[in-house]
Amino acid sequence: MNSFADCSNAFDFTGKRVLITAGAGILGPQFAAGFLQHGAHVAIADINPETLATVAGELEQAYPGRVLAIVSDVADVQSVDAMVERTVEVFGGIDVLLNNAAYFPDDFPSFFTRFEDYSLDQWRKVMSVNIDGMFLVAQRVGRQMLAQGTGGSIVQTSSIYGVMASDQRIYEGSEYLGSPINNPAAYAASKTAVVGLSRWLAAYWADKGIRVNTLAPGGVESGQNETFTSRYGARVPMGRMAKVNEMTSTVLYLASDASSYVTGQCIVVDGGLSAW
Repeated sequence: MNSFADCSNAFDFTGKRVLITAGAGILGPQFAAGFLQHGAHVAIADINPETLATVAGELEQAYPGRVLAIVSDVADVQSVDAMVERTVEVFGGIDVLLNNAAYFPDDFPSFFTRFEDYSLDQWRKVMSVNIDGMFLVAQRVGRQMLAQGTGGSIVQTSSIYGVMASDQRIYEGSEYLGSPINNPAAYAASKTAVVGLSRWLAAYWADKGIRVNTLAPGGVESGQNETFTSRYGARVPMGRMAKVNEMTSTVLYLASDASSYVTGQCIVVDGGLSAW
């Protein structure tokens, strides 16, 4: 009998309980499908009940009996508590957290206004979801994982703009869903904070068997106009933006036993943008 480790089931999530915030967002449905394809039970939480119902219905049809939908606001303590309690009630625990929620503007002009005119109220709205919400969910799920005593994996979503500055030149004439866009300082600062929080938690919970890592996606095609996609793509060695499904395998790796000795890391998936 050889002494080689068996890696054939490293990505097997059979019996694992996964909670995904922003499960009905741009990347959330792809993440959920990836876990379900590998055997997991998946709770998808989102603040938008209509979109959540649609996504959950599609996932349930494809993977019956293993999908749970929860309406939740990650910036609200009671809502976060209820989200975790509901997941545990139905699944019996949480083994993997994909802390994925991010602020989506309700007022595009205010969100995308120039730094010199940016309001403190708008800044705080971004932070309330992108970092306060990240803290609340990690805290509550971490408490649950500690109570279970079996460890776990937490993956927190940052951004390429959490690890490098944006090139402001690509934004002239750029639009998202028909609105002029840029990369606000509030977004960059909040996503940088996610990386720092993940590293702190990784060291803090390492001896309890809870791993914490960060995913930093590059730009993903999701409603930008052609001006933006072409200019952004020209800045990327691979020459294009990411597709929505191109982050999923990295998340599965970080959540799985394949990364059993990986914690405190920020994995950048950007087509080489940060390598220039």
